Amino acid sequence: MALPQQVIAVELGLVPAQVEAVARLLDEGATVPFIARYRKEATGSLDEVAVIDIRDRLAKLRELMARKEAILRSLTERNLLTRELEEKVQAAPTMTVLEDLYLPFRPKKRTRAAIARERGLEPLAELLLAQEEGPVSAWTAGYIDPEKEVATAEEALAGARDIIAEKAAESPEAREGLRKIYREEGFLVSRVISGQEEAGANFRDYFDWQEKVGQAPSHRILAVRRGAKEGFLSLRVKADEERVSAFLERLFVRAENEAAEQVRLALADGFKRLLGPAMETEFRLETKKRAEAEAIKVFAENLRQLLLAPPLGARRILAVDPGIRTGIKLAALDRQGVLLAWETVYLHGSDQARQAAGERIRALCTRHRIEAVAVGNGTGGRETERFIRGLGLDPEVIVAMVSESGASVYSASEVAREELPDLDVSLRGAVSIGRRLADPLAELVKIEPRSIGVGQYQHDLDQKGLKEALDDVVVSCVNRVGVEVNTASSQLLAYVSGLGPNLARRVVAFRNQQGPFPDRLSLLQVPGLGPKAFEQAAGFLRVAGSAQPLDGSAVHPESYPLVERMAADLGCTLPELMSEPKLRQRIKPERYLGGSIGLPTINDILAELAKPGRDPRERFQGFRYTEGVAELADLKPGMVVAGVVTNIVDFGAFIDIGVHQDGLAHISQLADRYVRHPSEVVKVHQEVRARVLKVDLERQRISLSLRPEAGPKH
Repeated sequence: MALPQQVIAVELGLVPAQVEAVARLLDEGATVPFIARYRKEATGSLDEVAVIDIRDRLAKLRELMARKEAILRSLTERNLLTRELEEKVQAAPTMTVLEDLYLPFRPKKRTRAAIARERGLEPLAELLLAQEEGPVSAWTAGYIDPEKEVATAEEALAGARDIIAEKAAESPEAREGLRKIYREEGFLVSRVISGQEEAGANFRDYFDWQEKVGQAPSHRILAVRRGAKEGFLSLRVKADEERVSAFLERLFVRAENEAAEQVRLALADGFKRLLGPAMETEFRLETKKRAEAEAIKVFAENLRQLLLAPPLGARRILAVDPGIRTGIKLAALDRQGVLLAWETVYLHGSDQARQAAGERIRALCTRHRIEAVAVGNGTGGRETERFIRGLGLDPEVIVAMVSESGASVYSASEVAREELPDLDVSLRGAVSIGRRLADPLAELVKIEPRSIGVGQYQHDLDQKGLKEALDDVVVSCVNRVGVEVNTASSQLLAYVSGLGPNLARRVVAFRNQQGPFPDRLSLLQVPGLGPKAFEQAAGFLRVAGSAQPLDGSAVHPESYPLVERMAADLGCTLPELMSEPKLRQRIKPERYLGGSIGLPTINDILAELAKPGRDPRERFQGFRYTEGVAELADLKPGMVVAGVVTNIVDFGAFIDIGVHQDGLAHISQLADRYVRHPSEVVKVHQEVRARVLKVDLERQRISLSLRPEAGPKH
C-alpha cells in the first residue's frame, strides 16, 4: 500500500518530498502560516492553501489507516480474516470502498437473511444463485422442516431469496455500480407536504422540484434540506428503477430459467428493502457534504475579504450606535481605541432635543479632537449619518458608515464584559463599531466568525467543519497582517502562529505587570512561552520602538544574523540598510546561500527590508451612500445608487445601498458575460454602483444589477 505522502503527492500534483516536508513540520508542531512563510526551502515554496490541503488530506488518510487497523483486528478476533480479504482491505483507497468490503462481515442485528440461515436455507440460496437448469420445486423438498418454521416450498424459497437479497445488497460491485448510476443519473426530488403550503410559503420554489444529483447547486440543496427539516417538504433521492434493475440483473442473473426468476425476485426485494434505502441515505449525506463544503468555502472567502478590509488606522474616533427609542449611544475613543467618554443623545423628539444632541456631539468632537466618526448601519443609521454630516464639523473629520453585523454578539460576550465591565450592552456596541472602523481585523476576531453574517445557511452546516475552516481564515489573516504585541488584545494574539488562547492571555498579563515588551526576545520571559512557541510566533509579532529595527518587520529572528551580515558586508547599519534602496540593490543574494537558506528566504528578506512591517491591506477610502435614498420607498427602477457588497453567495451578491435592507444582484446581473461564481467579479466590502431593477415593498426585496450600464466602481 502506498504511503499517505505518496498518495497526496499524486492527488495534488506535488513532488513527494514537498508533502513529506509539510507532514514532518506539522508533526513537529509547526503551524500553517509558519510553514508557508518561513520554511519555503523545505516545501518548495508551497503557499498556505497547499499546506492546508496537505494537512487535511493527511488527516483523512491517517483516519483511513486507523479504520483499516480496527477492521483487520475485528476480523482476526472473529477468525474471519483471509489473506485475500486482508489484501483487499489494505488496498482500499477510500473509506467507502473499505466499508463496502467490511459490510458482509460487520456484526449486525438479526436480519431476515440471518433467520433464513439459522433455518438451514443458505445451500438453497447458493443453488438458486448458480441458476442451473431444473425444477426449483425439486430442490426445495430437502429444506422443508416445520420444526425450523419452514412448512412449505414457498417458505423455503422466500428464505433463500432473503439471503440472496442481502448478498446483493452487501456486494461491493453492486454498491459501487449503483453509486455510479445515482451519481450520474439520480435526482433529488422534493414535494410540499400536504397541508403545509401556507406555512411553508418561503420554500414554494421547492414544492414540486427535482434536479440531478450531480448538478444541484449548494444553496438549493441546503434550502431543500432546511425545508424538509422544518417539516414543510419531503426530500427523496431517486434513480430510474428500470436502469437499476437492468444493472443488478447483469451482475447476478446468468440464465433464463426458474432459478433465475427467483434471483430476479430477490434482487427486486433487495433493492426496495435494502440497497435502495442505503443508496438514498448515502446520497442524501453525500449531497449534504458537498453542499456544505461549497457553502463553507464561500463563507471562508467572504470572511477573508471582510477581515482584510482597509483599516482607517490609529485615529481619535467618535463611535455612534444609532437608536430611536433608546437614543443614540456615543463613545469617544483615543487612537488606541481606549474609551474616553460616553453619553446618550436623542434625535427623535422635539427640535430642542435634536439641537441639544447636535451640541453634545460637537462638544465631544471638540473636547477629544475627534478625527473620524463611525456610525453603525443599523436602524436609524442613515438618519444619524445625515444629521452628523449637517453639524458643520471640521471638513477633515471623516464620517463613515460601519457594519454592525455581529456587534450585538460582541456586546453580550464575556470578552466585552472583561474589556468594558462598567458599560451597558448598547454602549459596548458603540465602542466595537468605533474600533471596527480603526482596525476591522483586530475587532472582528473578538466575535465568533459564524456570527459575522457573511455566509449562507451557516446554522445548517457541519459546525465542526465550519469552525475549522473559518479559524484557518482568521489565523491566515492575522498572521498575514502581523500583530503589534504591545497593543494587541488577547483575542487577537490568540490567533498568532504558535500562541493560542492560553499563551495569549499570559502575554497580556505579563505586559500588564511588567510594562511593554522592549523587543522580541523579551517574549521568552513570558511563563510557558518556550523556544518552540517563540520560533512559531516571533516573525508575526511586531515590537514598535525596539532597539532592534528588525523587530518591527516580518524578518524572523532566526534570520537576523544573515541580515546583519549583509549590513556588515556593505559597511552600513541596519537602519541604513532598511532605508536606503541603493544599498539593498548592491546585495548579491547568491553570496548568502547555504544550509537552510535559499533564494526564497533571501528574496522575502529583501522585500521586507524595502517595506518593513508593511500592512498588506488596501488603504482606507471614505464611502457615501446616494443622497436622498434612505428607505425602500425612495427607490425607483432604473435608479443608480452607491452601495457596498456585504455578502457573496452562490447565486449572487448582497449589497447595502443604505435603506436598511440589502439588495440582491443575481449572478446573471453581475457582469455582461458568463460568471461561474460571483466571487469572480465582486468581493466583500467592495464599493459598487448598482442599478435598481425591481423593488418589492411587500416582501422587502430589492433586485439590483451591476452589469456594464451600472458597472462596478473601480
